[in-house]
Amino acid sequence: MEPALPLAGLNILVVDDDDDSRFYITTVLEADGATVMAVASAAVALKVLPELQPDVLISDIAMPGEDGYSLIRKIRALKPDIWGKLPAIALTAYGDSEYRSRALEAGFQTHVAKPVDPGELVAIVANLLINTKVADLNPPLSDSCLISEEDFK
Repeated sequence: MEPALPLAGLNILVVDDDDDSRFYITTVLEADGATVMAVASAAVALKVLPELQPDVLISDIAMPGEDGYSLIRKIRALKPDIWGKLPAIALTAYGDSEYRSRALEAGFQTHVAKPVDPGELVAIVANLLINTKVADLNPPLSDSCLISEEDFK
């Protein structure tokens, strides 16, 4: 019996203006079981998003017209209860800490520098999904759930 593919059953939206990057990312993710829709712009991504209902977004940052920062901000603002939780990866040639911080502040959960190793990309996607599911199962406690010193007197 062959082991299950790590990304089997996942719908992934890839946004990158570079044809070669889109091809590479799509090939890697599909080889590990994902269904991938790859688009060349933020505008097209916003159009296909509601119908596709992706499990993960992977977006380049530097794109002509509208960049990845603007894309993720718009996605997060659409329906915060739905799109506010979409796991999102910034995949970019800009790998330094300033760009990483900017990507996280914009709404991405992680920032990955290009070029990325195929196995590393699959692991990043899988781990992001696991971490997202764990966070959904363990929401932050409200103040009413916390124990205070008064409870022990």
